[in-house]
Amino acid sequence: MTQPRSIEMVEVGPRDGLQNEAVLISTAHKVELIRRAIAAGSRRIEVASFVNPKRVPQMADAEAVVAGLGAPEGVTRIGLVLNERGAERALAAGLDQLGAVAIASDPFGIRNQGQDSAQSIDVAERIVAMARAAGRSAQVTIATSFGCPFAGEVDPAHVVRMAARLAEAGPVEVALADTIGVAVPAQVSALVRAIAGAIAPLPVRVHFHNTRGTGVANVWAAVEAGASVVDASIGGLGGCPFAPGAAGNVASEDVAYMLARSGVETGLDLNRLIETAQWLGQVMDKVMPSMLAKAGPFPKQADQ
Repeated sequence: MTQPRSIEMVEVGPRDGLQNEAVLISTAHKVELIRRAIAAGSRRIEVASFVNPKRVPQMADAEAVVAGLGAPEGVTRIGLVLNERGAERALAAGLDQLGAVAIASDPFGIRNQGQDSAQSIDVAERIVAMARAAGRSAQVTIATSFGCPFAGEVDPAHVVRMAARLAEAGPVEVALADTIGVAVPAQVSALVRAIAGAIAPLPVRVHFHNTRGTGVANVWAAVEAGASVVDASIGGLGGCPFAPGAAGNVASEDVAYMLARSGVETGLDLNRLIETAQWLGQVMDKVMPSMLAKAGPFPKQADQ
């Protein structure tokens, strides 16, 4: 696989980055985070999740965030949904794209969505159909693609079969998510190549957590293996409320730096990403996990 000239990045900080934070972030600050991401060049942004607010209090203001943001030109606003009720809410709010989730592990799916793997595939297919019927688009993510906190190893062949079936529903792409941050580059390369072959010409998207320090290396392995879309979170925040020990997403600025220095375009302004990560740290009164937010870019005066 030859190195790509460009990679599309999806900003997931406003949803996956914030959802596991104990301190509730104001609607105004969430909207400001999204606007800053747009100013930094983000054109696909996961703005909120439409889930039970009792289970994920940070996302209780999903409709208010969408209303406050409006519909910026040229930006695809994505809403994560786990069932038809969530899809109805997201469509009613006017979002451009639904993000459905299928689970590769039965124990995780039952704890996270009240669905085993097979049921989650059925629900994801129905969510894609709802989006298409409403004139919108949908994406599908396969959670716990590389490992489960409860069941351990996940069979790659099962993930490939899931991806092939989900691709038939008509999403814009199928994503592989390392929900608990256990993947390593060799594993990523093998699975991305297998998925790319199973769903071509549909794109492969990847979603990595840096729980064990392999996140950015996994991004590069995925890109070399044929993934063309990468999720990342400004500041490196993130985690799943239902995955014990899951730490932050790969940081948008860390991934953008790695890709830019490797000759791969992302369309993102690295300096603005770093500024936004530092701003978010002040809002949340915490140090961001991001390495670039601490170290800064190289060369220092480069406009990347």
